[in-house]
Amino acid sequence: MDMMETFRQTYLEESFEGLEIMETGLLELPPGRPDSEKINEIFRAAHSIKGGSGTFGFIEIAGFTHVLETLLDEMRDYKRDVTQEAIDVMLAAVDVLRDMLTKLQNHQPIDERRAASVQAQLEAILGMAPSETAVKSQNNQTVATKSAMPTSWVIKMVPEKGLLQTGNEPIRIFRELQSLGKLDVTAHTDNLPSIDNFNPEELNLSWTLVLSGMEVELDDIKEVFEWIDGDGAQISIEAPITSSATTHQSESTSAATVSAVKPVATPATISTPASSTENSAIKDASAQKKAPQQDGSIRVNLSKIDQMVNLVGELVITQSMLSQFGDQAEQNPDSTEWIDKLKEGLTHLERHTRELQESVMNIRMLPVSFAFNRMPRIVHDVSQKLGKNIELLMEGENTELDKTMLEQLTDPLVHIVRNSIDHGIESPADRIAAGKPEKGVVKMAAFHQGGNILIQITDDGAGINIDKVRQKAIEKGVIDPDSNLSHEEVVDLIFHPGFSTADVVSDVSGRGVGMDVVRRNIRGLGGTVEVKTKRGEGSVFTIRLPLTLAILDGQLASVGSQTYVFPLVSIVESIQVDKSLVKGIAGQAELYKLRDQYIPVIRLHNRFGVEDAKNDLAEGLLVVVEEGGRRAGIFVDDLLGQQQVVIKSLESNFMKIGGIAGATILGDGTVALILDVAEAVTSHKTSSADKSAQISAAA
Repeated sequence: MDMMETFRQTYLEESFEGLEIMETGLLELPPGRPDSEKINEIFRAAHSIKGGSGTFGFIEIAGFTHVLETLLDEMRDYKRDVTQEAIDVMLAAVDVLRDMLTKLQNHQPIDERRAASVQAQLEAILGMAPSETAVKSQNNQTVATKSAMPTSWVIKMVPEKGLLQTGNEPIRIFRELQSLGKLDVTAHTDNLPSIDNFNPEELNLSWTLVLSGMEVELDDIKEVFEWIDGDGAQISIEAPITSSATTHQSESTSAATVSAVKPVATPATISTPASSTENSAIKDASAQKKAPQQDGSIRVNLSKIDQMVNLVGELVITQSMLSQFGDQAEQNPDSTEWIDKLKEGLTHLERHTRELQESVMNIRMLPVSFAFNRMPRIVHDVSQKLGKNIELLMEGENTELDKTMLEQLTDPLVHIVRNSIDHGIESPADRIAAGKPEKGVVKMAAFHQGGNILIQITDDGAGINIDKVRQKAIEKGVIDPDSNLSHEEVVDLIFHPGFSTADVVSDVSGRGVGMDVVRRNIRGLGGTVEVKTKRGEGSVFTIRLPLTLAILDGQLASVGSQTYVFPLVSIVESIQVDKSLVKGIAGQAELYKLRDQYIPVIRLHNRFGVEDAKNDLAEGLLVVVEEGGRRAGIFVDDLLGQQQVVIKSLESNFMKIGGIAGATILGDGTVALILDVAEAVTSHKTSSADKSAQISAAA
């Protein structure tokens, strides 16, 4: 069963890949005379999904895909042209298949109503009546007509007492039957002997089985019992009963099952699904089994595996070398010759360890195209809904990013792209009136910069209306009417929870849900998001992310006896404090004048209760950090150096602490806390902002 589950998961993963191929092909398919190469590519993907579905009993997927396959086959044979209507319906069919596969992967019921609706649209394009679809499906042994009623069979099974000694087990028979349909099993324990006379090698149970399903044939049932029929077993199979009787039988069986459950070696009750829509509903004698948690998988290039194996071999050689040095030291303790060799060996060890670390991290790296590939469909659907003509350009799709980050990055990208289409790009008429091409452009690019990945989403739309943003913020009470905010600070308001400039709420945007989620998700990945916009020319959203969530380039700093780690990407500069530039009341929103800007001072020793830290600002350093366009100076005793640190979750190992993103173990074995710069700046920002405005006005 474990092996079958492995095959099942492999099929599902390959089917999701096939859906990506189908979706990409449909989006690139031009209306008119069919492009045979594209149609064949889409057809092969659909055919693979259909073929594999029959193996695992996913009859709904097989039947649904058969209709889609018929339409593609007619286009492939040039019996019909490609129309935009057909493309849209086939894209909807891809969505239905993706939902079906996701539900099956999570052991959840399939949405049959949605599937039937899209299947009806496919049949309408084909000019087929539902009955014709059913006939063709039956001829291909895929699925019966939707209007067909399920049949039920009542099976009474009294096996021979020595069945277990022949190597047969009733549970195997039940598993075979459940592959045909929904199986309700009731165990009869009347013939169980007393505990004194109990023989574990004898089978004293009998069963009543109710098998329900679409087109369950008598010959199929008899084939299951061929293994035990004629060996003293009594097997009776009654004629099909009606669907109403089935319901009644199921209810009475369920009631009988409760009273029949006893602690015996063979499970007393197994309830199995009527179809693949309920494949997770396998019950044992006491309760429904919990759906197994799905572990993610990743495909790795063999060259990466080979590199890692080679590096492990180098480490083994180095370890052997170091062991010899230890023996030499014991034999010749007064000699210094082995010390130089030991240093050389440690250098090799350091290099190989670093290379192995990079090699292992590369295994988790996937091209950002895995996230980008969803965007053509988003642009297609939203632009059609809004009546806009938009071209999507993508660059740097092969830039690699950690798999975990990539999975969490998709939703923020979708939010930004949808907002660029809805709020950014003007309607064709407005673009022509503004002297722009009718077709708008949304560009997505990914590239390396330093030790980070940058993802930019650019549009050539109208840009963000700063005056409108400011007015909406005043109306919602986000800012005061007399607030003196810079251009960047006003733009940053779009990330405020519940904020929206849309005049009309639609299913595309306008509810104020989205951009605040974007920033929160990006921060959760240890990154930042910034916006630059120019009225009439467009906007640029820049997402800056670390290469991985597991390792961080950090700056170590001491505060009293404690050591903290600053993410290097957040640091702007470090400065000695000039006390003449410090404004405000000590301990209450202190501000430091950094050139022409006042920045709040955050004292870590106050924040985390470090008692032996320096208190005089002139004796320590300010680490200037930036988050969301705002800067702050974090006061520390001293800077200790830079190094890569392995991030350990503090929440899962201890508890969540505000302002702390995690912890790491340093080379000397001590634990250092990693600062959550975004949370520290944000929580300090509100109280210091008003004070900053007052001091700036006074200055």
